[in-house]
Amino acid sequence: MVNKFKVCEGITYWMQLKRIVDSYMRKVPKVKELCDRCLKTERWGGRVVLMVVDAAFTSTGLNYFTAVVPKVREFERKFVENGKIRDLKDLAKAEIGVLKEVWKNTRSWNAAKEIALYLSSINSDDKRALREWARESKLEEWHNDPLGRIKGVGLITFQYLRMMGGIDTVMPDKIVKRVINEILRKAGMEPVNDDMEFIRLTEEIAIKCGYRPIELCWMTWFVQEEDKITRMEKYAEILDKI
Repeated sequence: MVNKFKVCEGITYWMQLKRIVDSYMRKVPKVKELCDRCLKTERWGGRVVLMVVDAAFTSTGLNYFTAVVPKVREFERKFVENGKIRDLKDLAKAEIGVLKEVWKNTRSWNAAKEIALYLSSINSDDKRALREWARESKLEEWHNDPLGRIKGVGLITFQYLRMMGGIDTVMPDKIVKRVINEILRKAGMEPVNDDMEFIRLTEEIAIKCGYRPIELCWMTWFVQEEDKITRMEKYAEILDKI
C-alpha cells in the first residue's frame, strides 16, 4: 500500500487532520459506548443469532434503521423470544420457508444459515464461537475464510462479523467510504477507492487521531442526517437495544 501521508508528513498536518476528525466525532457522542458493546459481542442483548441475522439482512444494502432493524426485531419476537430459535444451531436447522415469513430474501437466509452452521461447529457457546472465529480470521485471506466463501458474504459482511466478534477494524461500505473520503479531501488528500487500501488507511487515521478504527467506521453511519438531525439523535431510543 502506498503511504498517502508521505507528502503531508509533520505534526502540523496531523493536527489539522485530527481537528477535522474531531469535528465529526463530536456529533456522535455515544459512538464509543456503542462500539464498546459491539467489540464485547454484546449487541442485540448478547444474542449472536440476532447478530448473524442482522449481518445477513444488512448485506442487502437496504436502510439499516428503517428496514433491517425492524425485521431483526420481528425475527426476535417470532422465533427467539418464544424459544423456537434459541441459538445458532437452531438457526442452521430452521426451514427457509418459515423464516421467509419475516424476510423474503432467500439469499439472506441461505447466508445466515451457513454462517450459523459453521460458527456452531466451532463451539457450542455462540459468543465464544463468533469470537474464536474472529480472532483467527485474517483480512488479507478473507476470500479463503470459511465464512468469506459463503455466497452472500462479501468483504463488507465479513468485516461486520469480525467487528461483532471483537476485532477493531473498518467496513468499506459506501457510506463509510463517502464520509472518510470527504475527510481526506478536506485535509488536502486524495480519496481512496480500493477496499483493502481504504481499510488500512482508515485504521491508520483512527489510531493517529486518537480513536479506534471501529469508532471512525460507526461515526460515518450515525453522523448521517435524516429529518435534519443525525441518525444518532433520531434513533437514540433504540440504540441501547441493538
